[in-house]
Amino acid sequence: MKVSIDQLQEGCILSDDVKSISNRPIMVKGTVLNENLLNILHIFLVESVKVDTFLVNGELFKPTKPNEEKIEEKEGKTLTFIDHYLQVVAYYKKMFTSWQAGSSVDIGDIRKHLLPLLERFLENPSSIFWLHQHSTKEDYLYHHGVTVSLLAGFLGKQLHYSQGDWIQIALAGFLCDCGMAKINPKILRKQSSLTEEERLEVNKHPEYSYKMVEKIGVLKKGVKEAVLQHHIRDDGTGYPIGILKGILHPFSKIVAVADVYHAMTSEREYKAKQSPFVVMDLIIQDSFGKLDTNVVHALTKIVTNYAIGQKVKLSNGYTGKIVFVEEKNPTRPMVNLFKTNEIIQLKDYRDVYIEEVIL
Repeated sequence: MKVSIDQLQEGCILSDDVKSISNRPIMVKGTVLNENLLNILHIFLVESVKVDTFLVNGELFKPTKPNEEKIEEKEGKTLTFIDHYLQVVAYYKKMFTSWQAGSSVDIGDIRKHLLPLLERFLENPSSIFWLHQHSTKEDYLYHHGVTVSLLAGFLGKQLHYSQGDWIQIALAGFLCDCGMAKINPKILRKQSSLTEEERLEVNKHPEYSYKMVEKIGVLKKGVKEAVLQHHIRDDGTGYPIGILKGILHPFSKIVAVADVYHAMTSEREYKAKQSPFVVMDLIIQDSFGKLDTNVVHALTKIVTNYAIGQKVKLSNGYTGKIVFVEEKNPTRPMVNLFKTNEIIQLKDYRDVYIEEVIL
């Protein structure tokens, strides 16, 4: 029978494998559940499992709560990917408001909302080229938290971290700006340039973020360090000051690249958005001594692997479709122009660049 994990008790016997969001087995059929295994099911946000009618001691299993004959699928699975994404952005905004009011970070609730979306993003990584287009100046902060999370988790997977680690990296991306909730709302809403004093206050948000997550036991140390360090560069520049060059946690270097990428591709106050290809060009140029080259290379590989077929608008006004990407020139691909059916290699037209990815 299929039951909610809240109905389980020690001695229940699994009648089917239990799988994670990435379809990897967590527990196999025939496993006898104990207190530790029940906790693991909660940690992995498993909603329901199939168990035998009888407990391991031979007694009839009586669910601790009334059993529902049908357990509905996760709401996100019935939505389009972009609607699901916008739903999680709305959730982030709700959480941010609660943090401003003094609420603590509920990591279990965050996992419940974020991980199904992360799973779908991993199935559709080409959305990296257009996800930023749904961000607005007014809600940039909320879009930023969600998109940095998705991209950081994907980069972690591309860099061959374990599933447990790249989920933790995604959580670091989601939480890296939670401390913005402790900044004066007038500063966050300000539409004119910040004063030096206001800028220094905003630069304290990694420290505020760290204080909000430092006592959350289920978060790895690397997540907490990434939250604190993601604005510090490999050469020691950035903030908060006082963190020595050379001790940055690898998680922080991944979140840093995801953070820079989304910030530069999004419309912000007094900052126009730029296409992913222009941003990648700038990131590659700026990576030496500042951003981790392995992480930048992983992001470049994403561009190389998923750019083909994307419709683009060029800076000369022409539109077309990307048909080939050279590994040595990932930001200067071959484009088939719609108007003339001509295929041009952008590396041969240095004054022409991809201005926008067309949805």
